[in-house]
Amino acid sequence: MNSCIHCGISFDFYEEGFLFIESNQIDQHITDSYQKMNDYIAFAPYSSLDIVQSELNRLKYTTDLRMGLSRTKRPARLIDLKTFELRFNEKETVNFIQHGQFVSYLQPIISLNSKELYGYESLLRTKDSNFTLSPWKLFDVAAKTGLHSLLDQRAREEAVKARAGQVSPGTKSFINFLPSTIYNPDFCLQHTFKIVEKYQVNPADLVFEVVETEKIVDVGHLKKVLDRYKKEGMKVALDDVGSGFSTLDMLELLRPDYVKIDRSYISHCDQDQDKLNFLKEANERAQALGIITLAEGIERIEEAEVCASLGYDLGQGYLFGKPAETINFPEVSSIR
Repeated sequence: MNSCIHCGISFDFYEEGFLFIESNQIDQHITDSYQKMNDYIAFAPYSSLDIVQSELNRLKYTTDLRMGLSRTKRPARLIDLKTFELRFNEKETVNFIQHGQFVSYLQPIISLNSKELYGYESLLRTKDSNFTLSPWKLFDVAAKTGLHSLLDQRAREEAVKARAGQVSPGTKSFINFLPSTIYNPDFCLQHTFKIVEKYQVNPADLVFEVVETEKIVDVGHLKKVLDRYKKEGMKVALDDVGSGFSTLDMLELLRPDYVKIDRSYISHCDQDQDKLNFLKEANERAQALGIITLAEGIERIEEAEVCASLGYDLGQGYLFGKPAETINFPEVSSIR
């Protein structure tokens, strides 16, 4: 099991300060410009990040070496050389992941039966107009640089905050999370539970969903994560079922409260018998297990009508509203 060493811990690239290196064989890395702190750690001042880049280039193929930066002569948090290089090469994005301003956009989810608002999915966006990276790129960089736990944690916090003053009690908030960032559910989810308490949100109004980018390797561990959410009175969802590793068989194994069917099966489902067959089977299997079904990616009235006729409980997609910083729920009474 991986550790939580990088979760919530900042790692900054200062324009000047001290560069620290650590190795079990520190002597071979010492130059005249380094001062030895002990048998394993040495440091040297630097006056620009170009100097750090030069040292990184010089030492990048050295094995068993850790690096870190500090504004003072106090030892910095040191990380392995490969991760340091990845973070250095993406330092602007890394800095934004740690300190940038985020906001949670809300996309409506409706009841296909009553045509009433059921909830919103919270989607992470950058608040700084000068920083234009997509959420996908942010999470990609975060995963490569060991900061995915931190970014996922920040996304969950923004999603809970987004309810304040906007979303009425009783309306659900669907919040994405990355299972790979939660090594120990009892420990790693404490931050989320404290945020829920801080903003005085009813846990029953929150639905935490496994996002589509995660390969389900350890089903037993994922079930423990979902059960931990449930223990706090929250609901859980399995996202994008039918795509990748989220199969219908996972419904029986994980027993989520909600299942979201991948948009690829929704698109033009009124014109494709194979899609209709899958949607029917998925709904029947979910309903047999007492799982609420949600069709995502609905863009056409015909798709909404098909899903409603098959007995799907909920719908989500551009037909009902695009993600926005402020809530927006259009009239959908035209669905038969």
